[in-house]
Amino acid sequence: MRKVGFTSTIPLEVVIAAGAVPVDLNNIFITNPENHSLIEDAELAGFPRNVCGWIKGIYGAVVTSGLTEMIAVTEGDCSYTKALMEVLSLQGVKVYPFAYPTSRSAELLRGEIETLMGHLGVGWDAVQAAKERLDRIRVKVREIDRLTWQEDKVTGEENHYFQVCTSDMNGDPDKFEAEVDALLAEAVRRPPRRDRLRLAYLGVPPILSGLYDFLEGQGARVVFNETQRQFAMPYDLPDLVEQYRAYTYPYDIFHRLEDIVRELKARRVDGVIHYVQSFCFRQIEDMVLRKSIDLPILTLEGDKPSAVDARTKIRVEGFLELLDDRQG
Repeated sequence: MRKVGFTSTIPLEVVIAAGAVPVDLNNIFITNPENHSLIEDAELAGFPRNVCGWIKGIYGAVVTSGLTEMIAVTEGDCSYTKALMEVLSLQGVKVYPFAYPTSRSAELLRGEIETLMGHLGVGWDAVQAAKERLDRIRVKVREIDRLTWQEDKVTGEENHYFQVCTSDMNGDPDKFEAEVDALLAEAVRRPPRRDRLRLAYLGVPPILSGLYDFLEGQGARVVFNETQRQFAMPYDLPDLVEQYRAYTYPYDIFHRLEDIVRELKARRVDGVIHYVQSFCFRQIEDMVLRKSIDLPILTLEGDKPSAVDARTKIRVEGFLELLDDRQG
């Protein structure tokens, strides 16, 4: 089947309407058992060492997977994406640019979506039908999120996994929906968890592995995965353009903060972990978050795929002790 990769969350409905298999290149990279090799291959090809590991991993994922079509998010995501699409174009990959307008203009966003529809050869009727199909799955994923913070029956790792997978529905909406249904059927029968601390995870999904398990081993659980939740389109909006205007990730930090502050209060969060990726412009946003959120914040930085190291564990343990002291 025709496969279409993409560098960040895009209007998935357009790819589904085209009858293509959607491939979130971030997921392909991070779940590859040889993800270190993908970065090394990119550096051997000429990518500088001080370029974001995700960009190098995406390059490696495209080359090794043999994808011939991809959508590159040129506004609202990584500033390196334009250069990445140029490099891949030279290697014969057909690249379609997609931009989230900085102004969040409905007219400009509609134009970007319609341009993408033209590239993939679909119309609004097919896209709307795809949206209705995907929204039925998103409703179920929102229930997983609710069970996480309202009923305390879902782990932070499960919450992360199912929400992050909505970016491409694991390439198969029907199979992914069955996986969602199985988790829901099991979770509702679980007794409520008794975690000592409730945490929020802000920022892009981690390149580090084992973070959620380590936190829960220390009596703390993530009840709010900010960006992952946004991938699941949490606002249940019937209009496609408005859905992607409400989506916070590609827009300015203050648009994100409205959602973050509201959810921190609703979910009774004790402390915040802000993950930043090495060599990413979003590291600067840490200053804004610290001035805007009235909760303790621990900033963690990752570079390449790896397990949580000893230094990070020590910092996390110290942060959790601080939260315990605040609770008395």
